[in-house]
Amino acid sequence: MYTLEEIDRIVENASKLQLIHREPANLYEPLDYMMSIGGKRLRPKLCLHSYNLLSDDMGNSIIFPAMALEVFHEYTLIHDDIMDRSDTRRGNPTVYKKWNENIAILSGDVMSLLSYKYLAYAPTEVLPDALKLFTETTMQVCEGQQYDMDFENLPFITKEDYLMMIGLKTAVLLACSCKMGALIGGAPVPVCNALYQFGYKLGIAFQITDDYLDTFGNEQVFGKKIGGDIVNNKKTWLLVDCIRRADGEKKQALEKLMQLGEEDRALKVESVRNLYVELGVKEAAEAEILAWHRKALEELDKTGIAPQQTRNLRQFAEALLRREK
Repeated sequence: MYTLEEIDRIVENASKLQLIHREPANLYEPLDYMMSIGGKRLRPKLCLHSYNLLSDDMGNSIIFPAMALEVFHEYTLIHDDIMDRSDTRRGNPTVYKKWNENIAILSGDVMSLLSYKYLAYAPTEVLPDALKLFTETTMQVCEGQQYDMDFENLPFITKEDYLMMIGLKTAVLLACSCKMGALIGGAPVPVCNALYQFGYKLGIAFQITDDYLDTFGNEQVFGKKIGGDIVNNKKTWLLVDCIRRADGEKKQALEKLMQLGEEDRALKVESVRNLYVELGVKEAAEAEILAWHRKALEELDKTGIAPQQTRNLRQFAEALLRREK
């Protein structure tokens, strides 16, 4: 079995090989730029760790499909940054800022197509199931992004609405990554399904952590401006919980703050953040992250695979729980 560090090296080396030096430059350079500015590479790593539960043969039939997940994820980030009007990504200018919106859209489209080219390296016997899983997942991610934008225009949403949205936008791709590795490794259906649920619940914990860090993280470590979600009135876990908790003067204060825009960014971010602390939202978010993390680990127990074999996935989940960016 490979170590965490060995899987990290495989993914990083594979990421470097994905750079495409083709013409026209304005189409492919943004793609190479996104792949070269870093990132956590969670999806290919989860895919390879799940596969490694069943096989040590790290050939192209698993490495390329694992990278398909990363390439698709990077495509969504290019388009998300346009929709969210984000200036930076991982401490660097976003693609649409470095080039322009039209170039960013078209380069993102190429990345989405490239992900299918890489997925086609999956073994012939599992390729139909891999394609179905991947295609359904990519559609769900787009559905989640649309819900995310729709929710910005609503005065409030429920926790159920929020969980549905992030389940689609974030969790399904992590779930797909785990199941893809198991599928290509030849795991039986119950194991594939348990690993899917592990990835899904880990994805929920991951997104709530992302919401949390966007408000309470260190901007220098997080890699982008803190408070973007607050400025855009994004229905994060924190805002949904704050709306539920606020009443009287606190409710009125929150409503007034949500009417402020980018021109009052500093005031809005600081004031909303203070409300989160006063109303106990910050502590509640921390507890919620831990709860979803525990649920994810329970799914690993359902695989029937010995704990020593799933150790890497458990450590991977622990690292996500403790992350600062």
